[in-house]
Amino acid sequence: MSETVPAFSLVILCYRSEDYAREFVGRINEVLDEAGIHDYELILVANYVEGVADRTPEIVAELAQADPRIRYSAKLKEGWMGWDMRCGLDMARGEIVGVIDGDGQMPASDVPTLYKLLRKERYDLVKTFRITRGDGLARRFISNIYNKMFHLLFPGLHARDMNSKPKLITRTAFSQMELTSDDWFIDAEIMIEARRLKLRIGEVPTGFLGLTGRRSFVSMKAVFEFLRNLARFRIREWSR
Repeated sequence: MSETVPAFSLVILCYRSEDYAREFVGRINEVLDEAGIHDYELILVANYVEGVADRTPEIVAELAQADPRIRYSAKLKEGWMGWDMRCGLDMARGEIVGVIDGDGQMPASDVPTLYKLLRKERYDLVKTFRITRGDGLARRFISNIYNKMFHLLFPGLHARDMNSKPKLITRTAFSQMELTSDDWFIDAEIMIEARRLKLRIGEVPTGFLGLTGRRSFVSMKAVFEFLRNLARFRIREWSR
């Protein structure tokens, strides 16, 4: 018997979220069900670093055991956020695939909004852009400069706030993407690929909440990685 393909696969990045994974997954299930979206699967990515205390792999395994709509990845890490995202996206079976951070900074309610927008307007990719942010002045300043540099190096892309999630992509568009990033640049790489493929993009505004319970995993090292990758991907595009 052939495997049933869900209409929608949502990848939730759960690295070190521990008990909050239960709360966020519950909220995602709630907003999707309330919106009348029932044919979906959730891919919980809880890849871990050896030697770092983290109960998330056990928690997502329990969630998957209790709900047949949930699958998970709990592997020893071979990369960072980009590697985690690609692990989850590789598992996704849906005709529409999406990704969201599971730390609660991005509202769960954005997911059904984007899903309905993509289907109604027949976009290839839909995403949010942040109009309010609760993560501090420094992060807002860095994000503003980063997005300006992105548009300078990759002109012609009619989208804002490259790193904002959720992002939802049709299976047809996603299958044409050549994603390689293992680090924090993966969101920008998705948008670079969207530009290369001339995808039709839709956006909705959102509010970005502050973190509670832990500090951000994005360090100054990650900022320099962003800048280095912008230059590297610009050179790669010229060489194609």
